[in-house]
Amino acid sequence: MPIDLATVDWLYVGVLAVLAFLASLVGNLLSFNHRGLAAVLVAVLFAALFVGWTYYPHGLPLPTSLAGPKAATVAPQPVAPPPAEPVRPRNPVTTISPPPAAVR
Repeated sequence: MPIDLATVDWLYVGVLAVLAFLASLVGNLLSFNHRGLAAVLVAVLFAALFVGWTYYPHGLPLPTSLAGPKAATVAPQPVAPPPAEPVRPRNPVTTISPPPAAVR
């Protein structure tokens, strides 16, 4: 099976199933059993419930996204400031001469 069922967050799946059930129940009650209107109402109600559940800071210990806990960010290493004076090379030769012409 391509899906590893051990890694599925079943609590999150359960919460979404309950939200879909409630949206379906309310949509059917409000549409007086008109299937097309019920489908539209269920989609809108589920979207509203999902956004409210996922993004409202309700403080419940339930999962709020599929991404899981965020990995700790690594602080960037401080960059050493450049030296006040450029460091002089230890080689005393300061002129560059062109290479000798290639012999043919």
